[in-house]
Amino acid sequence: MRELMQEISKYIGNEVYGIENEIAYVEDKVLPLYDTNIEGHGREHIVTVILRAFEIMSEFKLKLNPKIVLITAAYHDIGYKKDPDNHEQVSSEMFLADKEIQKFLEPEEVQITAEAIVDHRASLEYEARSEYGKLVSSADRETSVENMLKRSFLYQADKHADENPSVEQIIEYSFKKLTKKFGKDGYAKMYYPDKKYTDYLSEMQDLLDNKQKFIEREMKFVPLLNK
Repeated sequence: MRELMQEISKYIGNEVYGIENEIAYVEDKVLPLYDTNIEGHGREHIVTVILRAFEIMSEFKLKLNPKIVLITAAYHDIGYKKDPDNHEQVSSEMFLADKEIQKFLEPEEVQITAEAIVDHRASLEYEARSEYGKLVSSADRETSVENMLKRSFLYQADKHADENPSVEQIIEYSFKKLTKKFGKDGYAKMYYPDKKYTDYLSEMQDLLDNKQKFIEREMKFVPLLNK
């Protein structure tokens, strides 16, 4: 049994055999495309979101099609390298251009998946149009403060590379972004807030209330800039 299939089976049991071919396609054809993304949006992140989606689906007893869950999660950041600021739309378009993956789906499922990929964005101005969009959006929310700090630091360094920013500037960009996203009244959407997420949010907000401590935590990632 493939490793990803084995991990998914922990949440959906024998149902995993019904999506065996889809898992193989994702592992062989989709995940390698993420190897050129920056770390916070690379292969490891995608696998994490896939498994987190099935974890939330199981915990909240959501009666959803595991095939659509898998494919939506697998494609949600595929367009990040092309256009980070509009990656949700580009990712959806890339999914629609992949006629091979669509062979696993009914026509109406293709539309649901395309919309759900768009709707995963944390800053979405409207409520996700389907339970699939809500699920993958929720699965895309980080549950580790350490991982989020690292991802944010590297993202801001990459985004502002043309400015040749100092470490202090990178951290300031990161602090402002995370405050807007996860601070009190932050914009990040979470449709299925389980304990993992609420614990994370509490820890993150405590950290954002102490800027000096935030700076100290992010300074640990400076050596990664030279890799």
